[in-house]
Formats: sequence, structure tokens, C-alpha cells
Amino acid sequence: MHRTLLLAAYIWLTFSGTLHFLVDVVSQYVRHKRVPGPETTLYYGLNTSFALGQVVFGLLCLWLTWQAPALGDQREVTAISFAAAAGWIAITFTFMRYWEPKMNILVFLALLAGATLIR
Repeated sequence: MHRTLLLAAYIWLTFSGTLHFLVDVVSQYVRHKRVPGPETTLYYGLNTSFALGQVVFGLLCLWLTWQAPALGDQREVTAISFAAAAGWIAITFTFMRYWEPKMNILVFLALLAGATLIR
């Protein structure tokens, strides 16, 4: 059950990061929703780095959980995942006004906490 919850957490992180990138960056760029300027550059840069950071971290952790399941039992790996989640929560509460990224990270955090408690 521990490994299943870890896989669910990292799959959720990868999925929500991909959707965040597609909705907040790609779709707004394609529909020309933002006027070119420094604010637009910062908006796209923040959302791109936030979403792709989640995708890359999620894919790396998925690969590690799949290939070396014993790593998921180590406290260091769990601590790194909690630190990453804390960083993403800090970014969302500081720079993002909408609730969807906050909810996505809280779901990831809940799945990660459940996997940690079951261990």
C-alpha cells in the first residue's frame, strides 16, 4: 500500500503539473490572452518553471519508485519530497492568486503524508 500511495502521489504531481502548463501557459499563449510586456514574461516564466518543475520532479520520483522501490522507504527521499512540496506551497501562496495550484499541491502533500504514515 505504501508503494501504491507513493506512485499515486507522483502520478498526481506529474499530471497536475502537465495540466497547469497546458492551461496557464500554452492555452493563454495560443489564444493571445496577455499583452506582450514584462508582466506577461514574468507570468509565463513563473508558471512555466512551476509546472515543469513539478513534471520533472514527478517523473524522476516515479522512475525511482518504479525501479528502486526500496528508496521510497528511506526518510531522506521522503524529506526531499516534503521539502519540494513546501517550496511549491510557498510559491503558490506568495505569487499565485488562483486556488487550483494550491489544491493540487495539497492533494500531493496528502498522498505523500498517507504514504509516509503507512510505511
